[in-house]
Amino acid sequence: MIRPYGNEEVALIRESAQIVGRCLHRLAREVRPGVSTLDLDRVAEEFIRDNGGEPAFLGYRGFPASICASVNEEVVHGIPSAKRILKEGDVVSLDIGVKKAGFFGDAARTFAVGAVTPEAQSLLESTEQALQAGIEKARPNGRVSDISAAIERTVKAAGFSVVRALVGHGVGRALHEEPQVPNYGRPGEGPKLRVGMVLAIEPMVNAGTANVVTLSDEWTVVTADRKRSAHFEHTVAIGAAGPEILSLVEAD
Repeated sequence: MIRPYGNEEVALIRESAQIVGRCLHRLAREVRPGVSTLDLDRVAEEFIRDNGGEPAFLGYRGFPASICASVNEEVVHGIPSAKRILKEGDVVSLDIGVKKAGFFGDAARTFAVGAVTPEAQSLLESTEQALQAGIEKARPNGRVSDISAAIERTVKAAGFSVVRALVGHGVGRALHEEPQVPNYGRPGEGPKLRVGMVLAIEPMVNAGTANVVTLSDEWTVVTADRKRSAHFEHTVAIGAAGPEILSLVEAD
């Protein structure tokens, strides 16, 4: 069931999403060569709790950490580790969920670690542009696939590939709700977008093949050809006048 939310509920989702957005900005100051992904997880958990939230991922279906930290060929769900040390030229995707007052926010961003290759920089920029293109289509009386098609069109124009095995989703009283929000498809299809729907829109984009595989830890999803991947995400409400990016913070 697709659940539309009232203004007061959207305001509460925004509170959680704002903690996520501010946490990503906090982590931006920590991403550098020599830092472990476990270091980032610890900073994130402290920040979330200090701001009155709970790490939504910690313990979710058994996930052992507060954030997902996915490096280079890791698409999503990378488990933070003291052994995973960031190096110059890496890219790292940080995905964060927060629960506060019974409502969830969810967002992600891929960061360059020091200087990266032109292709890696283009991958990051194109994925963020695809997210913005998708958000622009999150309008009342449109269709979910309008978002999907805009994302895919932007990614293909940049010469990259959209992951099809993973999708965005509704978010609010639960971390994952209906509808699913694919990052590919034809416009004009899927559920109708209505005021009060809240979506986690999240293009996952690969430099090479769109195909992915899950590692033996049963969490970490990597590109099948081990080329790099990027992931950008916002929590977005369908407002009467158009999209409202609940996880966007002023520093953006």
